[in-house]
Amino acid sequence: MIWQQLSHWTCLVKALIFGLLLQPLMTQPSIITQPNFVLLMADDLGIGDVGCYGNDTIRTPNIDRLAREGVKLTQHITAAPLCTPSRAAFLTGRYPIRSGMDAINNYRVIFWNGGSGGLPPNETTFAKILQQQGYSTGLIGKWHLGVNCEHRNDHCHHPLNHGFDYFYGMPFTLISDCQTTEEPEMDRAFRRKVWLYTQMIVLATLTTAIGRITGLFSVHWKTVICLAVFTLLFFVSWFSSYGFVRYWNCIIMRNHEVTEQPMVTERTTSFILRESISFIERNKHKPFLLFLSFLHSHTPLLTTDKFLGKSSHGLYGDNVEEMDWMVGQVLDAIDKEGLERNTLVYFASDHGGWLERQEGKRQLGGWNGIYRGGKAMGGWEGGIRIPGIFRWPGVLPAGKVISEPTSLMDIYPTVIHLAGGAVPQDRVIDGRDLMPLLQGTVDHSEHNFLFHYCGTHLHAVRWHQKDSGAIWKAHYVTPNFRPLGAGGCYDRGFCPCFGEGVTHHDPPLLYDLSQDPSESQPLSADTEPLFDTVIEQIERATEEHRRTLTTVPQQLSVYNIIWKPWLQPCCGTFPFCWCDKEGDDKLADL
Repeated sequence: MIWQQLSHWTCLVKALIFGLLLQPLMTQPSIITQPNFVLLMADDLGIGDVGCYGNDTIRTPNIDRLAREGVKLTQHITAAPLCTPSRAAFLTGRYPIRSGMDAINNYRVIFWNGGSGGLPPNETTFAKILQQQGYSTGLIGKWHLGVNCEHRNDHCHHPLNHGFDYFYGMPFTLISDCQTTEEPEMDRAFRRKVWLYTQMIVLATLTTAIGRITGLFSVHWKTVICLAVFTLLFFVSWFSSYGFVRYWNCIIMRNHEVTEQPMVTERTTSFILRESISFIERNKHKPFLLFLSFLHSHTPLLTTDKFLGKSSHGLYGDNVEEMDWMVGQVLDAIDKEGLERNTLVYFASDHGGWLERQEGKRQLGGWNGIYRGGKAMGGWEGGIRIPGIFRWPGVLPAGKVISEPTSLMDIYPTVIHLAGGAVPQDRVIDGRDLMPLLQGTVDHSEHNFLFHYCGTHLHAVRWHQKDSGAIWKAHYVTPNFRPLGAGGCYDRGFCPCFGEGVTHHDPPLLYDLSQDPSESQPLSADTEPLFDTVIEQIERATEEHRRTLTTVPQQLSVYNIIWKPWLQPCCGTFPFCWCDKEGDDKLADL
């Protein structure tokens, strides 16, 4: 009898264990290890350009699908309002001022493939940590974080030196110079200043040389030679900005190899999409990270014939709709391989839309909805509030909307933790793991304060007062819009960070974004009883934040951004750089 009872209980236990083992894996999201990551980043896309964020005239059904099937963030903030510093922050989880990727001058992005500035080799990207965790890591599209440091083939800033196993795309960024039919976009103010500096250094060189020869004053020949070298560098940089930009900057690389110089823009979209889908197919049997960094919707707005004239917003709308179609193609590839339930998909823009980008009556930049300002403006919401969407079926709830302050830097700890890695402990990481917020296990973001820089200049600070729900934002510096009453710096093309083009505010302009998201009605001590308390709290947090900053080499210094011929990537014999190694490939069918 006892043996019969034992046999009965043994059968029950075995049946229970067997039943548990048959439970589908996705009913227990907590035990999923090493999901795939597909990170989609648009270029210069405004938050108001997307259907699920309120646009009802530009068609973005695939991005809208991501929002329906996942989580939409309505207060997703970039760490900088321009490409280079924003992308540095995204990859490192750190404010760009910490890595030297924000500028003290007006040259706030990398200007040349042949410059020496870029993402420092000692920075640890999430790609590098995922690579160490056994992931296949790929970057397709735009980089814009530098190439070389000391010679043409050291690749110290290159994606492959920052954790990516595979790279296909532009080491630089799209500019209108890349298309022969467009007006040159290379910064005219930059050209004027380089020419001015060249003249000044020539004068200094001649003065010191004459002084040395005549004995009017004592100066070492080494000093004269150094000045002469700088004169040559500045002259070559100025001269190269006329006619050579397309060959120096508009190139395509596959890993370390230059494959198109200059790039063939008519097929760039097809090849980027082909490479993205191929990467997914090649790595479907192991964990992978794909960072698809779109060239859309940056000027010159490369758009294939299939989408030209199809939108209600001219070339810009056509370009956004084509990018949305590309998003759909990538999602279809994920679904086709049966990877959708083990793949976290993320969509965002690197910063707000470029309001001032116009040609005549044509608007070639994006729209930032109700938010004031745009690209290059470090404080106003329009420059830093971006789309942010996560989809992971079975793990993240569908159709959820989160209005808590989050940051582009939060992707860093989020993907690292999901991949089973650990964030570096030897440096400050400003991003926060978003999974508890996305899954609903917590109600509030971990961010109490977010600091909004324009270059290295702090323009504004945001404080999320969680007990009251208020989101205070203090502006210490704002750009001067021109013409008066306009919403941007149309006289310059970009709003500056300092100098005569900005206004300093003491006391700062204060807004409660929870009540006034468009920042139209500044508060004062007369209209807001908590004004002094809020400003005091923000200033205390700002001082604590500044104490965490350390002095680092400036990657965007004048010396680092000027063109240096010995650093220029070249697929021929320099300076005769020309090739088309992709020409024999069959063009991807759009």
